[in-house]
Amino acid sequence: MTRSLIVAPQWIGDAVMTEPLLRRLHARGERLTVGALPWVAPVYRAMPQVAEVIEFPFAHGGLQLRARKHLARQVGGQFDVAYICPNSLKSALLPFLAGIPKRVGYLGEARVGLLTHRLKNPPKGQRPPMVAFYSALSGETDIDQDRPQLQLDAAMADATVRELGLQRGHYHVMAPGAEYGPAKRWPTSHFAELARQLALPVVLLGSDKEADLCAEIEQACPSANAAGSIPLPHIINLAGKTSLAQALCVISATKSIVSNDSGLMHVAAGFGVPQVAIFGSSSPLHTPPLNQAAHVLWLKNDPSYQPPLDCAPCFERVCPLGHTRCLNDISAAHVISLL
Repeated sequence: MTRSLIVAPQWIGDAVMTEPLLRRLHARGERLTVGALPWVAPVYRAMPQVAEVIEFPFAHGGLQLRARKHLARQVGGQFDVAYICPNSLKSALLPFLAGIPKRVGYLGEARVGLLTHRLKNPPKGQRPPMVAFYSALSGETDIDQDRPQLQLDAAMADATVRELGLQRGHYHVMAPGAEYGPAKRWPTSHFAELARQLALPVVLLGSDKEADLCAEIEQACPSANAAGSIPLPHIINLAGKTSLAQALCVISATKSIVSNDSGLMHVAAGFGVPQVAIFGSSSPLHTPPLNQAAHVLWLKNDPSYQPPLDCAPCFERVCPLGHTRCLNDISAAHVISLL
């Protein structure tokens, strides 16, 4: 049996989009160990084909050569092949230092000598959708838009959800964050307007960095009925209060989720839950939620929207024109019609 190490991307959404690659490798008999940074490792624990997850003790920035050499000595001789998903130089260092005989990855960042099997990196404007981009590392030619599939033990997920005061299928999730920048974030006022129209409780998910966004939504929503006497558990703000593993459980058991183009959007797609994915400065042609129960809202491809968004997709963090029409003009009414 081929012993394979997969060096994972550092972003949650990208980690989800590597699942079809791992499924291909597992189907041809390879034993899969994933090396991942701690904040994406839980995603790989939701992939049944992964035999083991090694959490890399690396931080953002720098080569951290000493730490990589130390880990390389520990894993040396354990693997026959490494598939390196990121394009960075440092991501290819560990397999090289560990002496893994076959090292597969895309050309980039002067790492020709670190790879034994090199794929040509397509120009940015011609890069295929990311699922196909990662799946090509398998060396197979029949690369399609396979749908990423995540799986959790249902009893474990339900227990986690109950501990958070929730019940499977009896709440909606909103994920208002997008770490890339505000040009990917539907306005919090729109999220709040949508939440006020939903009968079931709304769970807000996000990291510590997104706590302020979620607080704005929470503050804009009522906490009592019309008479003001009976509190309503309408908004449950869990931003910064859950681990990623807990957030995965919450998403897997939700009635639906509304999100921006973000890592949690791809997590929801992996679980196949009903979702509305809102795109602004980015493009669903490149990173779509591959989910039959997904609705994508992107005004760029809406022929009824006038004047047309000739500026989209700009892929900028902040709207360079200052209007962010691509997001501001998506109404809560449009979203609720799809739930």
